[in-house]
Amino acid sequence: MTAVTFEQVSKDWGTAIALHPSDLSLQAGQFSVLLGPSGCGKTTTLRLIAGLEAASAGRISIFGQDVTNVPPSHRGVSMVFQNYALFPHLSVAENIVFGLKVRGVARSTIEERLKKSLDLLSLTPYQARKPGQLSGGQQQRVALARALVGDAKLCLMDEPLSNLDAQLRQEMRHELRVLQQELGLSVVYVTHDQTEAMSMADRVVLLKSGRIEQVATPYEIYQSPGSLFVAQFIGSSRMNILTLEAGRIAGTDIALDAPRQAVCVGIRPEDIRLGGPYSMSVSHTEFTGADLMLHAQAGSQTIVVRAEGAQVVRAQTEILLGWDASRLHWFDESGLRI
Repeated sequence: MTAVTFEQVSKDWGTAIALHPSDLSLQAGQFSVLLGPSGCGKTTTLRLIAGLEAASAGRISIFGQDVTNVPPSHRGVSMVFQNYALFPHLSVAENIVFGLKVRGVARSTIEERLKKSLDLLSLTPYQARKPGQLSGGQQQRVALARALVGDAKLCLMDEPLSNLDAQLRQEMRHELRVLQQELGLSVVYVTHDQTEAMSMADRVVLLKSGRIEQVATPYEIYQSPGSLFVAQFIGSSRMNILTLEAGRIAGTDIALDAPRQAVCVGIRPEDIRLGGPYSMSVSHTEFTGADLMLHAQAGSQTIVVRAEGAQVVRAQTEILLGWDASRLHWFDESGLRI
């Protein structure tokens, strides 16, 4: 079953287009991540799903129901914001059930759902505390409990972990993913952090300048990037992109079996091995602990190699490099994968 469907949905602010006409299908029960740099349209896309923004054109469906003109309160979605949006004067328990009380839900149902949410997110010992008495991670759990207590079929999250420190962010990523899988939730999650996206998502929707560049699993989007933008955006170390000239890496004698339309070739740093037929000079190195990043010169172009941290390679030395032809990625003049 499909949780969210866009049919040629767009958002035009008049002076700028936040989302060009787009088709999108996100499956129920999956953790879907909207990923991209600042200003790419990911938060606008989330707000269109929530109904906080009206689409300029197109049709939006949630679980098969057309919600294009349906107000947010009737879309059956919950939302977790970046700033948590907790009431400072209310207790944890009061914050969690606030929405249920406003909607006039029966007291017995409220108590039942509150207990379940508190237990699920390990918040029972803190239910009488105010948000100001909680850590950032605990406040995040309260915001999540408030989203879950409404029993919504679709949960929308707008960079909910960005205010946490690195260690806590890593822990919360794991907790969120486990919770989503245990409850079978349909989640649409916005982030600019590719590590978050790749470690949590069932499916990644990568956006650039209001356009959807690629929709794929984390494995597919890493191993088979659909464009130059995807290739260089995804990966802790950017993919090497080398210009071709007459079937060779420009400025070198390295001949490649390139497709006729190819104007550049991509290869990830970890797919290059030390020892091979190609001699290059190391301009400088970066030691990161587990890895040693070597910056070598291929003509006037730089190629980065990920070697083991135990390797000892000094700058201004010659090294031999090689790679498997199957690990090369080809791109045409328009930047699309061949």
